[in-house]
This record gives sequence, C-alpha cells and structure tokens, in this order.
Amino acid sequence: MKKIAVFTDTYFPDVNGVARTLKRLTNYFECNNIQFRVFAPESTRDSFFEQEIYRFTSLPFFLYPECRMGLPNLSKIKQELLAFQPELIHIATPFNIGLTGLHFAKKLDIPVVGSYHTDFDRYLEYYDLQFLSRLLWKYMHWFHASFQKLFVPSNETYHQLKRHGFTNLSIWPRGVDCNQFHPYHNKAESSLKYQIDVPYVLTYVGRLAPEKNIDTLIKIATSLPPSINDKVHWLIVGEGPSMEEMRNQAPSNMTFTGYLSGKELSSVYAYSDLFIFPSTTETFGNVVLESLASGTPVIGANAGGVKDIIQHDCTGVLCNPNQINEYIEAISKLICNTELRKKMESAGRRYALTQSWGQIFSRLVNEYDYVLSSIENRKYA
Repeated sequence: MKKIAVFTDTYFPDVNGVARTLKRLTNYFECNNIQFRVFAPESTRDSFFEQEIYRFTSLPFFLYPECRMGLPNLSKIKQELLAFQPELIHIATPFNIGLTGLHFAKKLDIPVVGSYHTDFDRYLEYYDLQFLSRLLWKYMHWFHASFQKLFVPSNETYHQLKRHGFTNLSIWPRGVDCNQFHPYHNKAESSLKYQIDVPYVLTYVGRLAPEKNIDTLIKIATSLPPSINDKVHWLIVGEGPSMEEMRNQAPSNMTFTGYLSGKELSSVYAYSDLFIFPSTTETFGNVVLESLASGTPVIGANAGGVKDIIQHDCTGVLCNPNQINEYIEAISKLICNTELRKKMESAGRRYALTQSWGQIFSRLVNEYDYVLSSIENRKYA
C-alpha cells in the first residue's frame, strides 16, 4: 500500500484550482487504498477536522491572498513523517509549506516530486513587479532541482519551463467531473433566479483579480454593439480584489453572483450560452473544461493552458490576448449562428467526457510508481 505525503500552501476549502485539484487527488487516494498525509496552512474558510490533514497558522501571500504563507511546526511535521513513513513526498507549492516538505525530503532521504500549478512570473506583470522576474526564476530552479519529477498541467507550461532550463518534466493535465458539470439543468429556474429576460447569457467564472485580465473582460462587455448587447446578460461568478472596481465599471446588463459552488455553479455553466475567459496566465484552466462539460462553448485567450483545451472553431474560439475586437467578433458570430453554437456545445461535451479525473489520477500514480522503481533500480545498479 502506497504512502504519500503532500505539502501544499493551499488546500480545500480554499477557493482556487490548486486546492480543488489536490482535494480531488486525496479523494482518489482514499478510494484506491493509498494512504496519505496533507500538510497545509489553515484556511480562511471553515474547514472540517480530517485525520489525514495537518494545518498550521498562516498569513496571506501578497500576490495571491487565497494562497496562504504557512508557519509550519517543524518538530510536529518531523514527528508525523517518522511515524507515517511515506514512500514519496509530493510538493505542490514553492512557499513555506513546500519548503518544509523539501527540507524533510532531503533530511529523511524521501523521494520527492512536485507539481507546477501557477505562473507566478506572469503574475508579476500585473502587479508591476517585473524586476523580480530574474530572482523568481533563480529561486524556482533551486527549489525544483532535486525533484525526481515535476508535473505540469499543459503543453504550454511544459515548453515554457523547458525554455527556462527545467528538466524531468511530465505533463499531468486536469480532469472534470461530468456528472457534476453537465447540460441537463433546468434553465428556467436559473432564468427566474437571476431575473434575466433576454435571449442569451454570457458568463465568466474565476477570481476577480488583475492577473485574470478582468480589465479586458469589462472592455468586451462595454464595447458590444447595441444589436448584440440588447440580447445578452452577463453573469460574473467569483470574488477577488478587483470586484469593487468591476462593479463600478460594469454595464447595466451585468450581474455579480459572488462565489458559487456545487449545483449552483454547475447550473450557471449550463444556463449560459457562451463562456468568456480572457485570462492569459492560466497553466491549465479548470473552469474552461467545466464549461465545455456543461455544453457551453468557450471564447478564450490563445495563451497559456487554455489554448490546449479549446479546439478553435470546434469547441470554442481562441482570440489573441487583449484583442477586444476579436472577442466581440466571436461573441457576435456565435450569438447570430445558432447551428454553429449548437455544434460547439455537443463537441465540447464529447471532449470533456474523455477527460475524467479517474484516468488522470491513475496516470499520475503510475508516474509515482515509475519514480520509485527508478530509484530502487539505481540502488542495485
């Protein structure tokens, strides 16, 4: 029976793609008799006691407040690791908890792998901190140098890290729960709930922050021609530091729902006619895959991991980053062409059905086995 220790600076119930992915991973461990321990900061949201999760006092990280800077108890972690005897350490973030995992992997001679979830170098651009880029990459090289494998979520991220000289890379994409995200919700209920009486709904789901190109989203919404604008209503799902600014700039046909999850979230995806996602900083783009699973075509940026998910003119449309006119043209085209939009809805759902979490986690565990067997073979070579 495998034993895996996961070190991460964000975990459920935090609201971000990293936390949700790791929660699904530990659920998979439970269902497949893989023992695990998670070392993570305390969450700003209510979290339930779980025997396998060890939480530590934390502070918000300035670039990403939802990702906490944990203040780990080293003696407690060492004691637990010695008792648990993990075969492998998986580090998901390069901050305090991740550093602690790296320290103990070296100190206790435990094989270590990692996953790369967030393009912090691109984030620096949105906070006028580009001058830190060289220092960031130097640190990231040092941090990941001893990893037997570094799992990345998309081809784009793989090639980006290759260009920066990273080795031992392997692609670990994300999946989607097509039982949760599907097109078969009651759209009349959503129409009544949000009091929408126009034919088409355009939706954004994600963090409301500069690095998600929120300014581009607002420019798109306020620049639609009247012939289209009069037929659409926007639903903005999420929270974040840009929320108040967005509200002040938003057109009258835009509703902010706040954070949604579960059936409420999946209902909004299914209710929508198009999903608009201009973010250029995604290493993957979980929300894009969730939208496709819900039968909703995506108009997204031709950048980052998003361009690996959207099949241009098949499941959605890829637009050059920040090109407002391209987004407006794509929205107008799909609003006016019902047949094409319906074809995209079906194609997106078909694609999502091939991206199950079970298959993706099974491949990851196979990668764990490969790492462990390679180390074992080297011992006896």
